[in-house]
Amino acid sequence: MPRLTPLPWQTLEKIFLAAGFRFARQVGSHRTYVKPGVSRPVVIPAHDEVPISIIRSNLRTAGLSRDDFFRLLEEL
Repeated sequence: MPRLTPLPWQTLEKIFLAAGFRFARQVGSHRTYVKPGVSRPVVIPAHDEVPISIIRSNLRTAGLSRDDFFRLLEEL
């Protein structure tokens, strides 16, 4: 399985939008995405490279596996 690497926020946004999330709001450089059935919103900082720790945390919050993440990444 490939390793997680830092990604631009735009790429991460596309992955979560493809997973059924929708943009809810933005406060400063933090963009928030929600999805029915997911109890907490996913927050993506609008940085050139989003750190791996934030990507992992967002995947856990969204209930997405690494396999789901890489499948969605390939479909972009």
